[in-house]
Amino acid sequence: MPGARDRGAAPARWLGTGLLGLFLLPVSLSLEVSVGKATTIYAVNGTEILLPCTFSSCFGFQDLYFWWSYNSSDTFRIIIDGTVKNEKSDPKVKSKDDDRITLEGSTKEKMNNISILLRNLEFSDTGKYTCHVRNPKEKNIHHQATITLQVVDKLEEVDNTVTLIILSVVGGVIGLLICILLLKKFIAFVIKKTQEKKKECLMSSSGNDNTENGLPGSKAEEKAPTKV
Repeated sequence: MPGARDRGAAPARWLGTGLLGLFLLPVSLSLEVSVGKATTIYAVNGTEILLPCTFSSCFGFQDLYFWWSYNSSDTFRIIIDGTVKNEKSDPKVKSKDDDRITLEGSTKEKMNNISILLRNLEFSDTGKYTCHVRNPKEKNIHHQATITLQVVDKLEEVDNTVTLIILSVVGGVIGLLICILLLKKFIAFVIKKTQEKKKECLMSSSGNDNTENGLPGSKAEEKAPTKV
């Protein structure tokens, strides 16, 4: 019957989806590569710049292979590559196409750092630099992260005048509001104390009037002791 077949096929599909998810979960949680939060960095011509790259793996690594590639509008090349035997050894460079490049990272003490330093920058160094990592221990899973380098003649100073003015105005407004709230509380406190003093004064005056007029409850109503 078609209905029975459909009811039987639905659990099978769910089971297949679940098994696929369990298979892909370790992959999604395994190798990760990062070049930091900044997607673009700037450096002055003739200086040096550190291109950061770190990796992490939940399953460890063995004979890990890494390389950096450079990509511009008309050029693509691998600028340095190397291997890392395990967590207790530092990375070793296999080859590099430019003597200005040095590997600055370390993988000891779980740093997993394979950053490179690029010296004597030239305007032609502007482009995208991608850090690649492949881990044989995880079925040669390959991950990468890219950072863009802009080589400039000089770094432009950011004019923060407008920002400072805005912050000053906002700070002044906030300070004024705080002063108004404090003044309001102070005035309310003074009014409350004044009202309490007036109330005490009225009660005291009322007591004195009762005593002088011999009203019930006053001292004038008290009788002299009866002589025996």
